[in-house]
Formats: sequence, C-alpha cells, structure tokens
Amino acid sequence: MTVVHTAHERGITTLTLDSPANRNALSARLVGELREALSACAEAPDVRAVLLTHTGSTFCAGADLKSPPDPSAYVSLMRAVVALPKPVLARVTGHVRAGGMGLLASCDISVAGPSASFAFTESRLGLAPAVISMPVLPRMDPRAAARYYLTGERFDAAEAVRTGLVTVAGDDPDKALAPILDALRLASPQGLAESKRLVTAGVLDTFDRQTDGLTALSAALFASAEAREGMLAFLEQRDPAWAL
Repeated sequence: MTVVHTAHERGITTLTLDSPANRNALSARLVGELREALSACAEAPDVRAVLLTHTGSTFCAGADLKSPPDPSAYVSLMRAVVALPKPVLARVTGHVRAGGMGLLASCDISVAGPSASFAFTESRLGLAPAVISMPVLPRMDPRAAARYYLTGERFDAAEAVRTGLVTVAGDDPDKALAPILDALRLASPQGLAESKRLVTAGVLDTFDRQTDGLTALSAALFASAEAREGMLAFLEQRDPAWAL
C-alpha cells in the first residue's frame, strides 16, 4: 500500500503522508516513498514548489518504533528536503512529535492550524533529538529548544511560531497558504533555487559537519537498555522504570 500520495496543480506538487494507522510514523516504507517523491519533484520542470501535508490527526509521530528506519536513511530524507532546489512547505493540522519535528524543520515554510501540537518526546523514551537537531537547532530559538528538548512538553502552534519552528499559525491553514503559494508561482525557477540556496546554506553546513557523529549517537541510543525500556513502556502505555 502506498503511504505517500502525489497530486499536482498549477506548479505545486502536494505530497500527502497517508499512514494514519501508525500516525504517519517514520517507517522504512514512508521514508523511502517520500525520498523517491522528492527526487521526482527535483527533476520535474513543471514543479515550482512542494507542499507536504498529511491525513489523519497527526502530521508525523516520529520514528515507527515497530519498524524504525535506518538513521542514515532518515538523515538523507531531511537533507533532501533542505537541499531540494525548490521550496518545500509544510501544512500541519495535527500533532508533530520527535522525528516528525525534524521533517517539519527541514521545510522552508510551514503553516500550522489550531489543532496542531508539537513535542520533542525523545528524552522521555531514553533517547535524544540527535539527528533532527541538524535542521531544528539552526531554526529554533536556543532557550526554547533547551526547554522543550529537556522536558518533552507539548506546545501549540502559536508557541511554535514564537520559537521559530513554524512560519505562520492561523485558524485556516489553507487560507494562510494561498498567498504564499501564489507568490511562489510568480517566482522564476532559477530565482527560487538560488534564493533557497542562500537561506539553507547554514543548515546544509550543519549536515556536512555533524551527520556522522549524530547518526552514530542516534543508533547507539536506540540500541541502549534505557531506550528499549522507554519504547516498551510507550507501547504498553505505562510509565518507564525511571519515572518518579
């Protein structure tokens, strides 16, 4: 079953994450299909921008704990979003958690609705926001990142805008997106590509410098005893052994 659907209208290709049974979690299948769809968009001359959205009440729940992707594959996906020579926008009307925050932060522009919520839940599972830090930390206010990385607290769309993680929050995400998409349709392909290159240079430099170390850290944490307990407790809907 396909879990990433593609539609195209007036220069905008919409990629819809459609795996509601696991809350659009980052399974090996979803990561692979999304990576392939992005590659196709990069080569298509009629694609001016890419809009990433979702079905169900969750944009992306992070790694699929039952079928997690290889960390290097997820890093490759995030880097592909950042390096795509066309703008990538996110339309978020649901929850974003853990690894999903990295996918969101990799996008150039993001719009969130009133039902959106956000959380870095890794510390509660015996993990850390390792590889997702590469797109997240260059975008996000450092003091806010420290709070939400450490506590795993949930925050809303307005707070996500205040911290720099989201571009626009509004009651009607489609209404907020409309003028942005229209503006992108007026821009030239070369102008978009070179403008994006300027605003993503620092993020790509972070990927170049930190990918090896953070990928190794992520793999080590997932293989640790604490992470196994944290993920098992999550799946069993109970407190982990370390909870006070």
